[in-house]
Amino acid sequence: MDSAGHGAPDPEQAHSSAEFVARMQELKDWSGLTYRELTARAEAAGDVLPRSTVANMLSRSTVPREELVAAFVRACGCGPGATESWLRVRKELTRRERQAVEVPAYGTGGQEAGPGPEMAVPPGPARRVWRSRARWPAVVALGATAVVAVTIAVLLPEDDKPTAERHTAVVAPARGPVQIRAVHSGLCLAERAGQRSGQLYQVPCAPDTVPRFALKPVAAWRIETDHRDFGLGCTGVAEKSTQVGAALVDQECGKRGPAEAFRLEAVGKPVRGYRLRPLHSDLCAGVQDASKERGARIVQQVCTKDARGQLFSFDPDAPANTL
Repeated sequence: MDSAGHGAPDPEQAHSSAEFVARMQELKDWSGLTYRELTARAEAAGDVLPRSTVANMLSRSTVPREELVAAFVRACGCGPGATESWLRVRKELTRRERQAVEVPAYGTGGQEAGPGPEMAVPPGPARRVWRSRARWPAVVALGATAVVAVTIAVLLPEDDKPTAERHTAVVAPARGPVQIRAVHSGLCLAERAGQRSGQLYQVPCAPDTVPRFALKPVAAWRIETDHRDFGLGCTGVAEKSTQVGAALVDQECGKRGPAEAFRLEAVGKPVRGYRLRPLHSDLCAGVQDASKERGARIVQQVCTKDARGQLFSFDPDAPANTL
């Protein structure tokens, strides 16, 4: 990436707050970086730029704070000169729009005055909003109702089956918040506290695991995430890799295409669990080495006949656990 920012979007073309934010979105697209990568680059430079803050900045029509604009522009790969240009434009827009707000709100005769030319804020480009936090509880109620109808009691007579497989019900995929449980170990998918890579591991199932997962049917299924530090995202295969051993990670939605969409394939009669098969590779997600240990990584694998370590249950997340 050009450290001077040559070829990057020009903030001088912005004539309103909404247009300024639109140029910021174009700058992010130009950089090719995800929210997580921007956060990591900002941190390396001594700035503070949480992923959720970036998402909020780019979804609003008001000019962000000066320090956030500076951190964002630097993280996108622009040098000091380009950063100064962004800050200069931001300052001018703020000054002009503050003056516009100070115009009296009522015209002659007590009639409310319409906004003057300085207050006209054209809409920025449409942005996709995957899910608002306020809607999760409602989705839980719908999802839990649907899940009740599709819960499958697993009664396996073989004594050589693990306890988790013999006595725990496997729940079929249904729209809404879920905990994703590895059937062979009884552990759940989550990230490690404090990590920034998004790598998924198996850990003890608990109400406070991070991130929260929710299933959404698209062409196949998308596994959406809500992270307390990084906000909304999607689970997928790192770098869109088709290689065995590639990690399953949580990142920004929309960057990996079919590498963040899955076929959920029932295995066994009665059903023993569900394979997670990324559409781009048609391999299987599974626990590395079919381990039952806490902290084992979730990776892309060759699908095996016995599906050992590759079967999952989609347990509904209880309403008390929702945001």
